[in-house]
Amino acid sequence: MKPSPDARPERWLGALALVVIALISLGNVITRYLTGGSFAFTEELSVFLLVVLTFAGAAVALRRNGHIRIGLLERALPGAPRRALILFQGLCGVAVLGLITWFGARMAWQEYQWETLSPGLGVPQWWYLVWLPLLSAVMLVRQVQQTRERLMGRLEDEP
Repeated sequence: MKPSPDARPERWLGALALVVIALISLGNVITRYLTGGSFAFTEELSVFLLVVLTFAGAAVALRRNGHIRIGLLERALPGAPRRALILFQGLCGVAVLGLITWFGARMAWQEYQWETLSPGLGVPQWWYLVWLPLLSAVMLVRQVQQTRERLMGRLEDEP
């Protein structure tokens, strides 16, 4: 059995985000139980970390060829048309992730220029938004890696 390709930085980032979500949620539950009130920042921070977790997990799935796709046509095609379809799929993924990266970076830059503050903690909003283009760029790199390895026959789809 071939070992699956690794995406260690994204795995660590996702694990860290999950641990922090669990800890602040637990802290909030304990505080609410003991005092009747809750921390104001937990929802804002949890939502942000959930987005980070989602993008990190999606990058890991890309690297390991684990995203859902319908492979019926791919498996039915012979060599050259199959590679053309894989290349087309990869280019579509790169285009979508490139757009997310571009527009996410523009949005984060605008928030930086406007000096918008977050509603819960009052920190600059761009601190949260800058992770969108960063993690979508990581996904873009993983998409290119996956497409290259699928074209070379190193990653196989399940039958």
